[in-house]
Amino acid sequence: MRMYDLLLKKRNGGRLTRDEIGHMVSQYTAGQIPDYQMSAMMMAIYFRGMNQEETLYLTEAMAGSGDTLDLSSIAGVKVDKHSTGGVGDKTSLALAPMVAACGVKVAKMSGRGLGHTGGTIDKLESFPGFSTEISTAQFIHNVNKTGIAIMGQTKELAPADKMLYALRDVTATVDNMSLIAASIMSKKLAAGADAIVLDVKTGSGAFMKTEADAFALAEEMVRIGNNAGRKTIAAVTDMDQPLGFAVGNTLEVKEAIETLHGRGPADFEQLCVTLGTLMLMAGGLTEDTSQAEQMIRATLKDGSALQKLAEFIESQGGDSDYVYHPDRLASAPIVIAVPAPQDGYISRITCDEIGLSSLVLGGGRITKESIIDLSVGIVLSKKPGDFVKADEPLAHIHGNDPQKVEEAKLRLLQAYAFRSDPAEPPTLIKGIVK
Repeated sequence: MRMYDLLLKKRNGGRLTRDEIGHMVSQYTAGQIPDYQMSAMMMAIYFRGMNQEETLYLTEAMAGSGDTLDLSSIAGVKVDKHSTGGVGDKTSLALAPMVAACGVKVAKMSGRGLGHTGGTIDKLESFPGFSTEISTAQFIHNVNKTGIAIMGQTKELAPADKMLYALRDVTATVDNMSLIAASIMSKKLAAGADAIVLDVKTGSGAFMKTEADAFALAEEMVRIGNNAGRKTIAAVTDMDQPLGFAVGNTLEVKEAIETLHGRGPADFEQLCVTLGTLMLMAGGLTEDTSQAEQMIRATLKDGSALQKLAEFIESQGGDSDYVYHPDRLASAPIVIAVPAPQDGYISRITCDEIGLSSLVLGGGRITKESIIDLSVGIVLSKKPGDFVKADEPLAHIHGNDPQKVEEAKLRLLQAYAFRSDPAEPPTLIKGIVK
């Protein structure tokens, strides 16, 4: 089987078989197919596309290109959750304890952020001593004992995805639905969970800018997961404004803890409840949506989700006292208000500009080697649909460097648009894909 023949076949609009795709991925991962040929294949796929079977075959080949986690020794159904990412997305910090407090096991692999803010791992490392660098044996033990474990993605997990993404990134072939879906789902399949709940973001702060593209991606990933034998459900959710009010690592941790006390922002709590409901149903706890929602909400009222977060932090070496006393978490010495330039209703917040304002402060990574300042970020006071008077605070900036704070302030102001008549806020939950 020659790579040249596979290239010719795909270039001419042919469909690759499972064996052909498996051979191509395994040989490329082993270094037997050169980058220039695989780059040509990515471009051929970009223009010719892949059908549903090809996309599934590619996903499975990438998932099997390295280690896969065997979670069969964990009792019960294991559920994983994945978000396509956005601004202020601290969902896992509150959602995983809520779901685990209901009795559904959450076995999750996460990464570090590259962009606006840190990833889930970076935010969790706000708790002194916490580590995701745990062995597979410890990961399994923690899920069985505590109901939650989150570990970092290893280099051996779906290595083909990392190699292919590096090629796509420099050959303008990232933006292809099959390749995007295969990239995400290959890692989810390799991580070993029985069921997967996806949060597919759409809007100015998301990778998928339009609802149509977000639904198309959600449908593709759900199809892949279900065809691979994993119960998969997706929610398409809004990212035309930051999620909640806090943007920045420690600030987001504090907001997640407030949510577990039942005092969180309405949109963030709604998202956690929606995804939590889907996770309980995917985990087989109940088939009744109303019952699942009631169970999830009860964990906020009775404090069991907050307690579960503390247990989880403790189980991975962190100091759980910070869960109960979040004021001890790192805080920035400079806090300034950003006044509104005029009266009016907020009609729009360009979401990615808020994220870039946080990045300016040092809250995210420009390169993989960048060191994140966990204490900095932005806390919004007003969101789309709200009325604001001139000089009333739109947000507060938390920083360590006066020059960076001023730069972030100018950038943040550019993110807001105003109108004289009332504006409707965006709908948070766009739809569910099963």
